[in-house]
Amino acid sequence: MRIDAINNVSRLYQATKPKKAAGSENTDTKDKYEVSKYAKDYQTARTAMSSVPEIREDKVARIRDELNSGTYNVSAHEIAEKMVSKYFDSVF
Repeated sequence: MRIDAINNVSRLYQATKPKKAAGSENTDTKDKYEVSKYAKDYQTARTAMSSVPEIREDKVARIRDELNSGTYNVSAHEIAEKMVSKYFDSVF
């Protein structure tokens, strides 16, 4: 049995230090991130919407008073106009 062959094999498994690649001495690199314009616009809109209440109490109170007094009237022409415009806005 050859002992010198075992020594050669054991040297293959010894830890070796990694060599530095040429030109990789710049260690001041830092991770960067950039927020897209879309994300900035979204954040601005979300902030603006958070300051507006979900229910417009003044409008609700006015309509409630008109309903209670029986003076609330809605034009059928206005309803049809809004329905048609919403349909065409969503289709085209």
